Amino acid sequence: MHIVGLTVENFQRVKAVSIEPDSSGAVIISGKNAQGKSSLLNAIWAAIGGREGNKAVKPIREGADEARVTVDLGDMTVTRIWRNGTTAVKVQSKDGAEYKSPQTLLDSFIGKLSFDPLAFTRLKDREQKEALLQLVKLDIDLDELQRLRESAFAERTTIGQERKRLGDVEVDENLPEAEESAAEIIGEIRAAHEYAAEFRRLEDGVDSWSSAVGRLKAQMKSLKLELESAEARLAGAKADLAVATAPASTDLLEARLASVEETNAAIRENNGRRATLNAAAELDAKYATLTREIANLDEVKSDALARAEFPVAGLGFDADGVTFNGVPFAQASSAEQIRVSLAMAMSSNPKLRVIRIMDGSLLDSDGMRIITESAREHDFQVWIERVADADGIGFVIEDGELLEEPADAVA
Repeated sequence: MHIVGLTVENFQRVKAVSIEPDSSGAVIISGKNAQGKSSLLNAIWAAIGGREGNKAVKPIREGADEARVTVDLGDMTVTRIWRNGTTAVKVQSKDGAEYKSPQTLLDSFIGKLSFDPLAFTRLKDREQKEALLQLVKLDIDLDELQRLRESAFAERTTIGQERKRLGDVEVDENLPEAEESAAEIIGEIRAAHEYAAEFRRLEDGVDSWSSAVGRLKAQMKSLKLELESAEARLAGAKADLAVATAPASTDLLEARLASVEETNAAIRENNGRRATLNAAAELDAKYATLTREIANLDEVKSDALARAEFPVAGLGFDADGVTFNGVPFAQASSAEQIRVSLAMAMSSNPKLRVIRIMDGSLLDSDGMRIITESAREHDFQVWIERVADADGIGFVIEDGELLEEPADAVA
């Protein structure tokens, strides 16, 4: 549906204007500032836009009792009246029959009539992203997904810095983890000395008994048994010294004691490296886990965007804003930005094929040509407001009224 006729009476700055657009695709409303151009375009949205369209402050012109807007859509006519702080809408078919639940009917075929493609090109990156999100249905929360990704990325960065600080670590696996005890070695030395003293006492006893045998040959028979007993005890002592429980050589123990601090220092240093190596391995594991988490979040986002139906092929999002063909939308040419924004507006108004542009004065001749050609190609009607003197193009508004018949809108 297009607007084939528009009548506005006492709406905001408009006194009385009646327009029947041609089929050029672009309907230009021109005139000086504060003459009623914006009010005329606002009237369209206010008439058919329901609650959203009726957020206008003081719709009734100063000094009037009521405001009336009639929008002829060909097969139906929409009339909205504001009076005494209330508003009422009526929708009639071509043959004059009145539709029940008129606003419900209007809501069923109007889209984002308020989406201004030119205004979209001037939004900040974040605002463009929010505007596009209103047109695209996603089954995920992009902001929450981005928050999770930024959190994981920051944690991974910290872990990576800590891992880099640890550096490469080598551990001597031949060294034990437990340090040697000097007190234990001293105890072993004491035990070895006691064993040696006992051994010497036994040797002295044997020597004593041998001397006695030499001196007392006469008593040899009586002392023979005692000599054999002493020899047996000596043999037992020697056997004790040979078993595993016998203390080590005192010389070896003294050497161990002398080197124990050096050995323990090496063990402590090696254990420190071992702990560092374990910490590094733990950090590597956490880093790898976070890397997988970030990749999973990116995959979730990529899959969601792949499932989404964007109004224009090549549109997308990144953390900063809207992208087009993989690059920031702001880096696209002016012509591309206008074409893409216009296509977005068209996709959001599939039934009522009407779009409005509030700051058409910012369009150069190329921009006007692009909009007019796109409107004709896709069977849309674009209403454009332009600031101009009385000799402006299109429908010229002065002091809330139509000044003259429309001039040529486009070359």
